[in-house]
Amino acid sequence: MNPGDLLAMDVISVVVLLLAAFHHGDGTLRFASYYGDHMVLQKSPKRAVLWGYGPEGEQVTVYLTGPFPQKVSSPPVTEGIWRVTLDPVDAGGPYNVQAESESSKCNLTDVLFGDIWLCGGQSNMYFKTSQIFNASEELALSSKYPHVRPFMASLNMSKTERIDLIQVEIPWSVPTTSVLAEFSAVCWLFGRYMYDTLKYPIGLVESCWGGTPVEAWSSSRALKQCGLQQSGDGSMMNNTVLWNAMIHPFLNMTIYGAIWYQGEANAEYHKDKYNCSFPAMINDWRMAFHQGSGQQTALDFPFGFVQLSTYKNNSTDDGFPDIRWHQTADVGFVPNSRMKNTFMAVALDLPDKTSPYGTIHPRDKQDVALRLTLGARAVAYGETDIPFQGPFPKQILPIQMSIIIIYEQAVSVTSSKNVFEICCSEKNVSCEPKSFWFPAAIVDWNQTSIQLSAAQCPVSKVAALRYAWRDWPCEFKACPVYDASGNLPAPPFITNRYTGNQNIWKST
Repeated sequence: MNPGDLLAMDVISVVVLLLAAFHHGDGTLRFASYYGDHMVLQKSPKRAVLWGYGPEGEQVTVYLTGPFPQKVSSPPVTEGIWRVTLDPVDAGGPYNVQAESESSKCNLTDVLFGDIWLCGGQSNMYFKTSQIFNASEELALSSKYPHVRPFMASLNMSKTERIDLIQVEIPWSVPTTSVLAEFSAVCWLFGRYMYDTLKYPIGLVESCWGGTPVEAWSSSRALKQCGLQQSGDGSMMNNTVLWNAMIHPFLNMTIYGAIWYQGEANAEYHKDKYNCSFPAMINDWRMAFHQGSGQQTALDFPFGFVQLSTYKNNSTDDGFPDIRWHQTADVGFVPNSRMKNTFMAVALDLPDKTSPYGTIHPRDKQDVALRLTLGARAVAYGETDIPFQGPFPKQILPIQMSIIIIYEQAVSVTSSKNVFEICCSEKNVSCEPKSFWFPAAIVDWNQTSIQLSAAQCPVSKVAALRYAWRDWPCEFKACPVYDASGNLPAPPFITNRYTGNQNIWKST
């Protein structure tokens, strides 16, 4: 992002602030819509931002009462808006927050300090806790996690960037069975699993909508980077309507990180742009949250996502395989040079043939959230010796009638006749997903390598290799390659001997 873009963003933010004041500022002192009783504010070393509406020209003083009290005052209310940034507060609570102006006051009670995670995406993130496997058992655990607090934005679109939410679906709440029944399963499970590790409050902000493409969640800046135009029809496709209404309002809030489950809608919509549009959205969110929070949200805040699961068994369509690859910016794993400080949960081994919500909505969200949690612990919280990635090839050796794949970690392998495939070329040119691919059966393996049959063509003519390049490559937890523990599946990959990511191919 160049200085000109940052300046333009600052100008836009000021304009939006003024517009928000015009629509919301009736002179009543109050907090913005996404602050409330029972909320979680971002803990130290970051500083939480509080803002709202108030009487024009009056100064607002915020009092934090609790384990570590403090007092901070805002500049005079301008265009109906006030804003303060608290000093850093350690994890814990509870606190009361009181805002006072010369003429009125307002309060927040039972406020905790911890880490705020934003949960975004489409229907698999929206998928409710009441819909998952073992839902009743999961919901019954709600009372054991009073310090994991959910909040949910309502589904709204806007043609212009909003500074505040149009509507709140679930206000900040101490978790109960009834609240969690309507809350994102992946978001909740991730939060409670992280609490089991961190042992301090977690705030979960759900803002997602089923059937939506990445373009709807992206700013016009991000779209422009990928040659995508902002449409003016107000539809859910190819414009910024959800960024405007459901992400932009949160920019003033200090957050720790985000998790994301989306991509199904892009399997047929701007699919070939996703290797640009998804990384561009992540980077733009990071810049915007950093700027909006007064540099309190990290410029490289951790961003985790779920690689697509499955949809149609026996399908030959490349939509889902292509999006899975593009979710990694065509590298195959994250973090990588284009997607720094990111982590990914591989989910292609978690199909659900009998899901009453359709096969595109698998009910096993526990494994999804657990894999996200491992990535967060390693990438977002810097825990060492936490396995969080499935095996990925380090070298590929064509030898006689075989292909040897050497992995960068120990592997757990079961036999497969067709999950690996090779592409042959007489002219030493690269292969594409639409090229003709032959099954390459696993014939042998050891702790770190797999031997494939290359009987379909001479190894000198093997031009490419791919793994799990199907919508539905294997049955439940039954893909052929996992890490040594058997818990983390190898991600899909495609590699060409002559172009692209050919550097792992070794001659013999």
